[in-house]
Amino acid sequence: MRKRLQNATSSAGEMQPEKRIRRSKTICSCNSPRPPFLSAHSIFSWFEEDIWTEIAKFLDGKSLVMLAATSRWFQRVIMEDGIWRFVCLRDLQVPPPERVAFRWCKLYTSAFDGSHSYMFRQQEKHIDWMRIGAFSFDSSVAVLAERPSLPGKILKGESIEKLLRSQGCCVLENVKSGVWIADLQLVRCPVCDLNTCDGTMQTLDARHIELFLCEGYRSGSWDYQLVGSHDIKKRADGAAGSIFDIKHLGDSSTSGKS
Repeated sequence: MRKRLQNATSSAGEMQPEKRIRRSKTICSCNSPRPPFLSAHSIFSWFEEDIWTEIAKFLDGKSLVMLAATSRWFQRVIMEDGIWRFVCLRDLQVPPPERVAFRWCKLYTSAFDGSHSYMFRQQEKHIDWMRIGAFSFDSSVAVLAERPSLPGKILKGESIEKLLRSQGCCVLENVKSGVWIADLQLVRCPVCDLNTCDGTMQTLDARHIELFLCEGYRSGSWDYQLVGSHDIKKRADGAAGSIFDIKHLGDSSTSGKS
């Protein structure tokens, strides 16, 4: 009996092991129902023009250009002039003008691409600049003053012109109404030769929003004209300059009253 077991064991050790063939299993998709919020809505479209028009009103100019560059559809939607009108007036914080001569996308570029007046004239005198803000002109007459506010009420029988002349103001007519932009320019001082002067001066630079798009200004055929000057010979601790719309001289903000 023992001998038979040994023979059976030895014979079993000489047998070759069997090879198992693994059958590859196919991956089956899940057949369970999808949650309702993951299912595509039949009436929703990612390319809904009204939705993207409203979204665009919350973007700045750089983001709008980047979005328009993604596809032709976005370019058509984003380049609508109504969007750029809204964004331009929002960033300048001014009310809408009655009319403009150029597209609003070009007006926005002209206002926010870093352009300033000394890029077209007297570049050698320019040092630096900063944006002050923007304002609107409703009439065609401007009052230039050397103080941030005009004095009180106009007396009975006293003309506006007489009051302005007595305060050293300059009345400028034929002003283009609409949106104006005010910048502060740091330039090299062309007149001062004092030893205490560092050779620079600050200039209040105001321009109409359409100026840089006019070919006459860009080509140089339009030039600046001196309409008035006021020099202070003695030393002053500071200087101020302001521009008023003659239509709003009676407003509380103009007279300095709250």
